[in-house]
Amino acid sequence: MNTVQLTANFESALVYATHLHRHQTRKISGVPYISHLLSVAALVLEAGGTEEEAIAALLHDSIEDQGGKSTREEIRQRFGERIVAIVDGCTESDTHPKPPWEERKQKYLENLRHASPSIRLVSLADKLHNARSLLADLRQHGSSVWQEFKAGREGTIWFYQQLEQVYLATGSDFLTEEFSRVIQELCNTS
Repeated sequence: MNTVQLTANFESALVYATHLHRHQTRKISGVPYISHLLSVAALVLEAGGTEEEAIAALLHDSIEDQGGKSTREEIRQRFGERIVAIVDGCTESDTHPKPPWEERKQKYLENLRHASPSIRLVSLADKLHNARSLLADLRQHGSSVWQEFKAGREGTIWFYQQLEQVYLATGSDFLTEEFSRVIQELCNTS
């Protein structure tokens, strides 16, 4: 059993992520956004990830959602090159306005096909938690949830299915199996 000892560096990342995302909430539920970051970090640790991977999980949306290039530089200075590289690998865009949805998703998928195991792990944990949250929202609120997504049901399901193919082609573990199960449920839910 791989036991990771979390240090003050993890605590610092948790405080930093909480500060960065303090005004952000989840799209449908309105739950404070830090809940997503904590869930992704927990999935990474439960899958045997390192402290650096767990820190990257806490920060995986920071560049995209909270400041772009200046946030990237701050992460580099605070947490180092390896962590910023993982966060970069999980970032669709660091500019505002963001490029068109399909262009971003295609680029993300292409980069993921060649990503390091650390990027794959954090990405998979992120997308698994997003898919679980979407499924829970659909069960609670019904199909009106799809109106909150730029790509609607069809585009969102397409992206998740493409992600599933990439994850299956690059490894298999309990997170990948769980992701496939959740995607199947999403496909069967209106």
